[in-house]
Order: sequence, then C-alpha cells, then structure tokens
Amino acid sequence: MSIEVNILKRIESLPKGELFLPTDFSDVGSSEAIRISLFRLQKQGIISRVAQGIYVRPKESRLLGKLVPTAEEVAEAIAKRDRIRTVPTGSYALNALGLSTQVPMNIVFLTDGSPREIRVGKRKIKFKKTTPKNLLAKGKTSRLVIQALKEIGNGKLSDKEEKKVIEILLKENNNDLKHDIGLAPVWIQKIMTKALNSAKI
Repeated sequence: MSIEVNILKRIESLPKGELFLPTDFSDVGSSEAIRISLFRLQKQGIISRVAQGIYVRPKESRLLGKLVPTAEEVAEAIAKRDRIRTVPTGSYALNALGLSTQVPMNIVFLTDGSPREIRVGKRKIKFKKTTPKNLLAKGKTSRLVIQALKEIGNGKLSDKEEKKVIEILLKENNNDLKHDIGLAPVWIQKIMTKALNSAKI
C-alpha cells in the first residue's frame, strides 16, 4: 500500500472537521513523503490546508459549502504541533467566559513558543511571548479568569460581573484553584479566594 493511500485511509477514519498534522502520520513514511502525499490530497480537494502544517477534511454544509475550522481549534492544533503552552488573553478570554458577547476578530495567546501571527479565514491568531509565570496556571477556567480580569482592570469590575466570575470559578477544580490563586495579582486573588471559600460552604 502506498504512503498516500495509507494516509488517505487514516484521514477517512477521522471525523470530518477534525484537524490533523503531518506528524500524525510519522509512522507511515518519511516527513518528505508525507508532505508530498498531503500536498497531492490537497490538490485533489480531499483535504484543505488551514494554516502551515495543519490540515482538515472539511465538513460540508448545503447552505455554506465547506466549513472552515475555528481560529480556536487551529490555535489548539498549533500548540499540539509545536509542543508549546498557551493562555488565551484579552477580549477572547472575556468572550470564552461569557463576560462579553463580542467575538474578537483577532485572538491573542500568551505562549512560551515563538511569537507569530497566523491568518485563519478573516481572523488572525497572534502568539505573544510571555514569562513562564503567566503559563503556570493549572485550571482551564481559573487561567481564563486571571487573563479576563486583567483585561477589565483593577477597580473596573461591577458587583454583577464579580458575582458571575465567582459562579464560573466554582466549577473549577479546588486544588487547581488553590494553586492558581498565588499566580494572580492581589486584587484578582481576593475574588478567587471568595470563590474558594464559597466552595467550602
């Protein structure tokens, strides 16, 4: 069985819309043979390249045609491919937590990898180099909360927003929350501690 056929069979076993990387086929052949096979499959319209080194067998909609993966999914695939840590920031963190209804066109991630910008459709993903401390948070929710509150700013959080943040943090694993409190600025620590104390009641 040729490398291309082998790769195609593997791709066809994946759910449509799932992203994959050339390294996912490293057991099939050399990196050059895999690259050529993926290029051919792309030319045939079987797969699409959504960013450098990231591919998808697109989902199709009767109304919209081929559906492009979200910028968030692409960012996750890049982190997996490059073995880097990332933390969403700014308006994206606010939107992900439901603290803002605005969907940002540009998503910014703090990372320990190389700084760069990647375009996905009309949206842009920016990876911004940061200090290791900003990437140490264990909780998926608490790390988002820290970045979202930094975006809002000290003294600018309404009572209603604070209540919502505490409700969100109550879903976080207690041990992760305890760990992450120490990584936040003092004013954010106070809010996170309220959530921790509420969880004990």
